[in-house]
Amino acid sequence: MPHNTHKIQVDVESSYMENHSSPEEERYVFAYTVTIRNEGQVPAKLLTRHWVITDSNGKTEEVRGEGVVGEQPYLRPGEGFRYTSATVIETPVGSMHGSYQMIADDGEAFDAEIAAFSLAQPRVLH
Repeated sequence: MPHNTHKIQVDVESSYMENHSSPEEERYVFAYTVTIRNEGQVPAKLLTRHWVITDSNGKTEEVRGEGVVGEQPYLRPGEGFRYTSATVIETPVGSMHGSYQMIADDGEAFDAEIAAFSLAQPRVLH
């Protein structure tokens, strides 16, 4: 089978949500917008998600669940799905990474990796 039969591209942009955050209570809220694209040759459905969220104190939280934003998007080759979600950490800087567990129409289950991205309050990183 060609290597790119199952290829899911995941891109993430994060932003700090000042209005929802409360630094004095060690509550920093970040929104992140995820774009998932099926760049492979076989349609695939996103079943579950697994996130690892780490703050700058090294505190790690793992999140597992069904689908994303209440949906289990089905992506044909060339199709994409975009959604926005949010997370809360106790420090102004942190990071997230993870994977989506996918099932392709040919019956093969595989993980779509989500590369680490940073969560950073503006003006904190200099």
